[in-house]
Amino acid sequence: MHRFYAPGLAFDRAIELPLDEAHHLARVMRLKKGDEIAVFDGRGTEAAARVEAVAGRRVTVRATAVRTPAAEPAIAITLAQALLKSDKMDRVIRDAVMLGAAAIRPFTSARTEVPRAALERGGRHERWHRTVISSVKQCGRAVVPPILAVQPFREVLTSVRDELCLMFVEPASETARHSATRTSVGRNFSCADLQTLETRVPAKATILIGPEGGWDPEEVTDAVDGGMMLLTFGRRTLRADAAGAIAIAVLQYIWKDL
Repeated sequence: MHRFYAPGLAFDRAIELPLDEAHHLARVMRLKKGDEIAVFDGRGTEAAARVEAVAGRRVTVRATAVRTPAAEPAIAITLAQALLKSDKMDRVIRDAVMLGAAAIRPFTSARTEVPRAALERGGRHERWHRTVISSVKQCGRAVVPPILAVQPFREVLTSVRDELCLMFVEPASETARHSATRTSVGRNFSCADLQTLETRVPAKATILIGPEGGWDPEEVTDAVDGGMMLLTFGRRTLRADAAGAIAIAVLQYIWKDL
């Protein structure tokens, strides 16, 4: 059954779909009056519905019965992702939402390679939101996770207050082991073993993934000083646009939250 986002979902009256959803229903899927669909409100409620009218750019539907959407993960994982170039950020958001991420927190870091002009242009959040909706529709969720405002890395460190904060770093990088900065000369940072997390099951967690250029050593120092745990993916260095989804999947497996 085709699913559509209907933030105004109600059971006592007919509702109009948002313009993007109406276009998808009428012009892409070519559905007609009387066709059966599913709608969800983005807050966890889903319903079977019937198309009541298709008139120009407007589509009206009526909910007919409650449906059970895909269950949300028991552990709310926020993916904090350094901004990536071109459409890589879209893919990161798509996959994180598909895996059940509770929120996406984009940020800029010392080695972010996204031009400042691209950050200042409008439309990025709108495109990301459309990506979220598309992924939610595909994977069966009825919750639309938020994409938070882009922040500098240091602001992320001060704003994250989750029970567990995990920073994934490159396995063979000096950044992960011997960080020599203004505050950490002589300090030796070791990465935690993923197996130690098996008995540390949080209610909420934040994962930090760096940019294409990797973490600046000073950022690792600041993260450790802020109480974050350093982790690696083993011996292989992963692409920045793949690491987030892999981290979520691995943690969900470890915490038995698939």
